[in-house]
Amino acid sequence: QVQLVESGGGLVQAGGSLRLSCLASATTFTINTMGWYRQTPGKQRELVADVHQSGGETYAYGMKGRFTISRDNAKNTVFLQMNSLRPEDTAVYYCYADLFDEHNYLVHYWGQGTQVTVSS
Repeated sequence: QVQLVESGGGLVQAGGSLRLSCLASATTFTINTMGWYRQTPGKQRELVADVHQSGGETYAYGMKGRFTISRDNAKNTVFLQMNSLRPEDTAVYYCYADLFDEHNYLVHYWGQGTQVTVSS
């Protein structure tokens, strides 16, 4: 079982920046992908960005350039630097991680979420 602990959310004015961090608890298995999703009331959770253990990054449309994902494999930590924030970025941001277990099944984990609020 992997636990994900997020930090860094909060209230910021439009145009400001926030940096989210997510620490995964120690695991016997190598974490495959780590990333960030976000969700607003009444909408589905959507990908913001993720990064594979190899370093390959994926960004949702419109995120790259304002948001930058990074990862420290040695510390099982993933970061999301968010710049030029807009009111429409307001959401609960969830950390995500997956790994292949002893049966080679891909197991998914989610953090509890951290609120990001961007005021206009």
